[in-house]
Amino acid sequence: MRRYNIGYTTGVFDLFHVGHLNILKKAKEYCNYLIVGVSTDELVRNYKNKQPVIPFEERKEIVEGIRYVDKVVPQVNRNKYKAWEHLPFDVLFVGDDWKGSALFNELEEKFKEVGVEIVYFPYTDGVSSTIVKEKIRL
Repeated sequence: MRRYNIGYTTGVFDLFHVGHLNILKKAKEYCNYLIVGVSTDELVRNYKNKQPVIPFEERKEIVEGIRYVDKVVPQVNRNKYKAWEHLPFDVLFVGDDWKGSALFNELEEKFKEVGVEIVYFPYTDGVSSTIVKEKIRL
């Protein structure tokens, strides 16, 4: 496994669960310094068409409390290249459901030009914020 200096990942981190923790722990295993972009409430409303259960400031505070995380920043848009322009990182960590998508194939090419790699992680089976919400409704 290659070790990177600065890693970056993003998420909503609503109803924080073990799947979120696994992603952050795995990302930290790959880098010396991990920056996490937490999606703002406005961003979540704009692209998921729903309001997060937990407000942004609280989600940010939860992620800041995770020992694998070195810095938390607001994610105000989904453009990972713009994020890199403001927070130069060596590696971007994303879920493997994005692998092979047109968006990430293009992003891989752009990042290759500046020496940034993308590492895809599998999701934790049977765990998601949607599943947590469904269980709460029972």
